[in-house]
Amino acid sequence: MDYKKSLDSSLKTAWIILKLIIPIFILADILFYYNIFEYISFLVEPFTSIVGLPPQTSLALLSGMFLNVYGAIAFAAPLDLTIQQWTIMAVFVGINHALVVEGVIMKKLGISNFYSYSLRIIAAFIVGYVTAIMPSSWFSASSIAVSAFEAKSYESFYDLIQTSFINASILSVKVVLLITALIFMMDFIKALPFIKNSQKNVSKGFSLGVGYILGITYGAGILINEAKSGSMSKADIFYVSTFLMIAHAVIEDTLLFVIFGADFTMAIIIRTVAAIIIAGILVKIYEYKESKKEEEIGNTNNIK
Repeated sequence: MDYKKSLDSSLKTAWIILKLIIPIFILADILFYYNIFEYISFLVEPFTSIVGLPPQTSLALLSGMFLNVYGAIAFAAPLDLTIQQWTIMAVFVGINHALVVEGVIMKKLGISNFYSYSLRIIAAFIVGYVTAIMPSSWFSASSIAVSAFEAKSYESFYDLIQTSFINASILSVKVVLLITALIFMMDFIKALPFIKNSQKNVSKGFSLGVGYILGITYGAGILINEAKSGSMSKADIFYVSTFLMIAHAVIEDTLLFVIFGADFTMAIIIRTVAAIIIAGILVKIYEYKESKKEEEIGNTNNIK
């Protein structure tokens, strides 16, 4: 394992987090302070209510979709969400984050942007809705969870900015420490011999497992050469890609929300079960369509 490389990666990630979380967190506080959300809540309430979240989470969800998990957390951190709502956030954003960036990776596997975007957005709402209608008694906060930052009345705008900056800094330190520990842990796993030799021993189960734990970039990356070489069937690549778009980097993504009270176990179980069911259904549809195409081609050849 290259510790220097891991440290460099940690420092780069920390810088990205600081650039994102501090300004977004302060912006969120300003929006709440001036009650801006009250003017736009009617536009987003139909969507957030589907997944059992308040309209104030709209910017968090959108930030997650088009930026990353850190942006979503920065907008959601000042909110007084329940354990179940934080778990919904973990599930929804876990499925539906960084669409454009990760869509590029899927494109290299032959998965169209339309399919990857549609799948992840629709799946996020379906799984989020299912999570929202579950009994609240099923959810419990982790021991590492902390309360959301308490809302308070500010004496002045300067007081607002000062307090918000302090809270944002505290949040950033917690996220940086967690991410640093995760980076070293993930780099250790990646340095294991059987992971390094993965491109020589690719299988559907192995690729799925790597992506499930390490993330869509690494898991799908293993498959790219196989997709080009034809070593794996198109159905297998389609299944693994579909599964990973719903359940990838489940430990890293989920732990970021656990800091605020999301139920770690429930979030992982929900995403995993959803990935198995949805990927299973869609691959059956895919195989059926492919068999129909082959039949049509065979009939055409017979006629000729």
